[in-house]
Amino acid sequence: MRNPNPQEPPTSQETRMTRPAADADPAPAATPVHHQVLIVGGGTAGITVAARLRRAGVRDVALLDPADTHWYQPLWTLVGGGQAPLRAALRPEAEVIPPGVRWLRERATAVDPVARTVTTATGRVFSYGRLVLAPGLHLDWDGVPGLARAVGHHGVSSNYRADLAPYTWELIRRMRRGTAVFTMPSGPVKCGGAPQKIAYLAADHWRKRGVLGNIRTVLALPEPSLFKVPVFARALEGAARRYGIEVRLQTELTQLDGPGRAAVLTDHATGRTETVRYDLLHAVPPQRAPQWLADGPLADPGSPHGYVKTDPHTLQSPDFPEVYALGDVAHLPTSKTGAAIRKQAPVLVANLLAGLRGRPATARYDGYTSCPLVTARHKMLLAEFDYDLRPAPSIPFLDTTRERTDMWFLKRYGLPQLYFQGMLKGRA
Repeated sequence: MRNPNPQEPPTSQETRMTRPAADADPAPAATPVHHQVLIVGGGTAGITVAARLRRAGVRDVALLDPADTHWYQPLWTLVGGGQAPLRAALRPEAEVIPPGVRWLRERATAVDPVARTVTTATGRVFSYGRLVLAPGLHLDWDGVPGLARAVGHHGVSSNYRADLAPYTWELIRRMRRGTAVFTMPSGPVKCGGAPQKIAYLAADHWRKRGVLGNIRTVLALPEPSLFKVPVFARALEGAARRYGIEVRLQTELTQLDGPGRAAVLTDHATGRTETVRYDLLHAVPPQRAPQWLADGPLADPGSPHGYVKTDPHTLQSPDFPEVYALGDVAHLPTSKTGAAIRKQAPVLVANLLAGLRGRPATARYDGYTSCPLVTARHKMLLAEFDYDLRPAPSIPFLDTTRERTDMWFLKRYGLPQLYFQGMLKGRA
């Protein structure tokens, strides 16, 4: 996945490319350059689609993304919980670009679906036969007053930024007493289980260290339950009780005083606010589509966060049939996860290929998504479900609705291999 905060000064270890990209695009041209398929975004969705298109024999595939580093973001929770090193989550972007794909190292700033063009930050214009939108989403740190200034300091961290995940672990392992607050914002966020997983990992660590009784742990979620699927909600309620976590439902962080270590929590059910003094705060920022998409003609009027209007089954734009979207930026009624992308990508590619051949889109996505819910150092349950919130288990003979050690090892070691060696190569 792309660098989550490209405005930050990157470290040389994390972002230096180990080799040049053979297909990297040269200096800007004076006239628009046409590609049969143009993919915006070099994260999970963009790379997976590019690899599948190349394996299907599409010759002219271009991928637009300026990032040097590709991140496997699901591992950041384990980094923040002290269970994985940050280096295990990254690869140089040059190493994951599929062979034969032209890498355009630029940032998109506008799309014109009538003219079939995409404009970049340098003013360069690319035209396309088919467009795949997969730029991810924008972390709106300014969406909560005080959060942008405080994060990374004053005991405030977030596993939603790669550079801060190690700081989360530093705060957790140093804590012996006091108050820890874990929050989640309203609206769609990527990996909706991540805001509470780190609370369980922290509490499990404190329990093992014998200090859990000295720490007040508050988990504030804007949803009416811990999870939308009842069977998994019950399992998470049990985990929260086990650790003595104060669960505040329909509640979110609405203001932060970093230097004063004071978090304002608003209960949307009653309208009441409470100021909680904290020693540790793990905050998840509000999230939305990149502004150039939110302000453009492809944004869904029904999405207050600017996500792309997308047919939930074909992953095609209802208004512009040459445009497709998947991953975090698509306005779909399912959780934004890498597992969802793994099921979306083959559907999108099949329908895109059908379009190139003048045939109707017949492949269907059923909304499958998966949330690996880590509840302890070596315990996890795997929440798999579809658009109708029906459990959709994919591993035979295993009850993944309860906490299991083998599921934790799957997340820590199995899924990263499936990601780098399977998804990103168009094989899984």
